[in-house]
Amino acid sequence: MNQKKLLLNIKQDFPASLVVFLVALPLCLGVALASGAPLLSGLISGIIGGIVVGFLSQSHTSVSGPAAGLAAVVLSSIMQLGSFETFLLAVVIAGVLQVVMGIAKAGFIANYIPSNVIKGLLAAIGLILILKQIPHAFGIDKDVENDFTFFQQDGENTFSELLSIVNYFSWGSVVIAILSMLVLIYWDKISIKSIKIIPVSLFVVILGVVCNAFFIYYFPSFAIETSHLVHIPKFDGVQSLLTFPNFSGIANYQVWVVAFTIAIVASLETLLNLEAVENIDPHKRQASPNRELFAQGIGNILSGLIGGIPITSVIVRSSVNINAGAASKVSTILHGLFLLISLILLSPIINLIPLASLASILILTGYKLTKVSLFRDMYKKGLNQFIPFVVTILAIVFTDLLMGVLIGLAVSIFYLLKSNFKNPFVLQKETLHIDEIVRMELPNQVSFLNKASIKDTLWSIPNDSKIIIDASNTDFIDSDILEIITDFKQTISKEKGIKLNILGLKEQYQLDDHIQFVNVLDKETQQKMQPDDIVEILKKGNQRFVSGIRNEKYLKHQVNATSFGQNPLAIVLSCIDSRTTTEHIFDLGLGDIFSVRIAGNILNKDILGSMEFATQLVGVKLVVVLGHTKCGAIIGACNDVKLNHLTTLLQKVKPAIEKESTTIENRNGSNETFVNNVTALNVLLTIARIRAESSIIADLENKGVVKIIGGLYNVETGVVNLFD
Repeated sequence: MNQKKLLLNIKQDFPASLVVFLVALPLCLGVALASGAPLLSGLISGIIGGIVVGFLSQSHTSVSGPAAGLAAVVLSSIMQLGSFETFLLAVVIAGVLQVVMGIAKAGFIANYIPSNVIKGLLAAIGLILILKQIPHAFGIDKDVENDFTFFQQDGENTFSELLSIVNYFSWGSVVIAILSMLVLIYWDKISIKSIKIIPVSLFVVILGVVCNAFFIYYFPSFAIETSHLVHIPKFDGVQSLLTFPNFSGIANYQVWVVAFTIAIVASLETLLNLEAVENIDPHKRQASPNRELFAQGIGNILSGLIGGIPITSVIVRSSVNINAGAASKVSTILHGLFLLISLILLSPIINLIPLASLASILILTGYKLTKVSLFRDMYKKGLNQFIPFVVTILAIVFTDLLMGVLIGLAVSIFYLLKSNFKNPFVLQKETLHIDEIVRMELPNQVSFLNKASIKDTLWSIPNDSKIIIDASNTDFIDSDILEIITDFKQTISKEKGIKLNILGLKEQYQLDDHIQFVNVLDKETQQKMQPDDIVEILKKGNQRFVSGIRNEKYLKHQVNATSFGQNPLAIVLSCIDSRTTTEHIFDLGLGDIFSVRIAGNILNKDILGSMEFATQLVGVKLVVVLGHTKCGAIIGACNDVKLNHLTTLLQKVKPAIEKESTTIENRNGSNETFVNNVTALNVLLTIARIRAESSIIADLENKGVVKIIGGLYNVETGVVNLFD
């Protein structure tokens, strides 16, 4: 099985590696030129990035090599240190520092980069690819080794170079670019299987070479100039390739400054690109950022030792690798081998490839990275996501990758701070019986960023209020927040007459739970309430139950509070069914109701006596008869079950069965509609019996002191439908 998988991977990785190699080749040369380093140093770092870093890295798709984002740093560093050999020493030291960072597990930094910045980075790279490759597609950009920055060393910028297309372009390049784009777009629709054996990108490159040869022989005016073809320096032996660092500069303070700069910039760029590559990987495979830093460090050590410029993970090559169908890191390693072979053997052949062919591949890659749908999706997520995303794109396009990301991060952090200030917690008002309670529910993590908003909210609580600070779901509370809560508890709440409950604090915070009020009915409150008020309390309680947002009951404290007496809201006659726990479905606490439970919520003299006790002697204002759907007792009665004492009990449901007249057929327990109709009628008949058999309750009802209602609880949804 492993051999089959390996063969399948190679089948995908080999052609993908060829495409990446063809794209990486001019980029390696270009970055070296833009960095003010020897051209061969770019190829050396590309080879090491492919073979060595590719082998050590855990990433399946990331491709490493010389990066345009480091070009300015390399250029200024070489000038600052005075020689390329001394600069190579700084590269070696930077690699050592990266190895240390990898061992120290500094890769966690990648986890704190917002997704809107990562997506902005990808979109920006896509946009830059399109803008920078259009001149190559038209055959006007003689600066083959463009450095992917807005302002170029040749005095042009991205837009001025695009405008110069109007003045001059190569028809041969245009024809090849158009043909290449058509092939890339419609390749999947081609039905000729023998052609599709060749990877589309490789086919495009071959097509470009053949077309240009055709132009040379038959249409010389269309022939592409040498300046618009790939160019590899001639190989004159291994000794001519290698340059060694000047170790005599080890004590030079500036060397260490440059080394730290390269290590930090290269590591940040690598971590950013690794995160971005994982975003576009169709399999969403992850690699250890710590292992990646270690691999990059080893790569930079070797690169510096033999004359290469700094290496990072590079998003352009990596995205091309993914779009070309790479299955594993074998593609990355092979592309490095191809760079090595091309340097030694294949330069005459590779130098025939038109840049217009490669430009077409990169333009399509850029389009996939910066689709219109991406902008639309980010806009739908809100301005706090969309604005940092757009700012990141613009900043990268007009500056460079690292500076653009830092600007994007700054904007993202601004919106993060703004969001934390506005909504770091859930604040809501609850009505517990007749009192209004302010509830502040703290989030999972409460940092110093939440300090201002929490303080403003607490300090603005009105006098004589009741407030609950609930930290039950909180794993971490910053000491600044604990200090605010302590000040509010010890000073503000006392001065303003505010009753405060603090719940859920962990032991390590050295601030205990604090309870100043408990939601328990006293006699005075009970007597003030009217029956309709209690009905509303039950309705709202059921709404909270259904939504899953229930009030804190402080049951331990309610035990003590109710031990001195009871003043319940209502008496509820319900079924013994385990799915209809009355206190839960109405979101009630200890002491709030008298709960009477019996199969089928039927009525007998003992239950009626309990109701008279509740209404006449205790002061209960509401009597509720509560049935429920799919009731086993009702089903048994509908099926005329005979089972000892249960038979006598179920006979009391018979009047409801006989009264149900809407169902003609299937009048049994298997008909759910029939059962639920009987349940509702049984509730109504029970209410009628209460009125008929208890003169005490009937008299209280006539006087408006007591109200009798029915209810039907849906065991599937949790909703209670109350009715007279």
